[in-house]
Amino acid sequence: MFTGIIEEVGVVESLEAREAGARLRVRCSTVLADAVEGCSIAVNGVCLTAVGLQPASFAADLAPETLRASALGSLRAGARVNLERSLAAGGRLSGHIVQGHVDATASFLGLEPLGSDNWWLRVRVPPEAARLLVYKGSVAIDGISLTIASIEGDVLSVTIVPHTFRHTTLGTLRTGDRVNIECDIVARYVDKLLGRIEVPGGLTIHKLKDLGY
Repeated sequence: MFTGIIEEVGVVESLEAREAGARLRVRCSTVLADAVEGCSIAVNGVCLTAVGLQPASFAADLAPETLRASALGSLRAGARVNLERSLAAGGRLSGHIVQGHVDATASFLGLEPLGSDNWWLRVRVPPEAARLLVYKGSVAIDGISLTIASIEGDVLSVTIVPHTFRHTTLGTLRTGDRVNIECDIVARYVDKLLGRIEVPGGLTIHKLKDLGY
């Protein structure tokens, strides 16, 4: 698992289409410090298996499902990507629990300056992700652990502090770009469990009381 605290911004060296899926190669340095063949590295919030390790780069195979569910397929040579190594046992959980399993992609709407190098970021999220997002809850956008500042309909907004803006790829986004969204894992489980609750005859205040609410 990961924490959403970006360690390094890497650069895409190549994205080669295969008969099924694709192979991505990323130039970087920090995340390679203790990398071994088969270790996990999150690229823009997607957990990938590092292979073909070289002194200044690693490769990863993208399955067809990864290309379908994430925005990695739109990467081009020269694109900057957020990188994070998997969390070591005993490490600090400075962000929140991030699995590297993308729920959906969102459309980048804009990044507005708030002053003092703080920014207001807005993205439009699909319905399947919107229902799992709550005000002041956690969300990972392109692998970055962020706190939801506003959720109005299908528009999610977060505040970007100076450090995050300077050490991630957010400043390179353009209107309409797709970004990877991973909702809080707790929200996923709650949504799943509530979906299994069946209340015959409809829901009333009396039935809610009987259920302990």
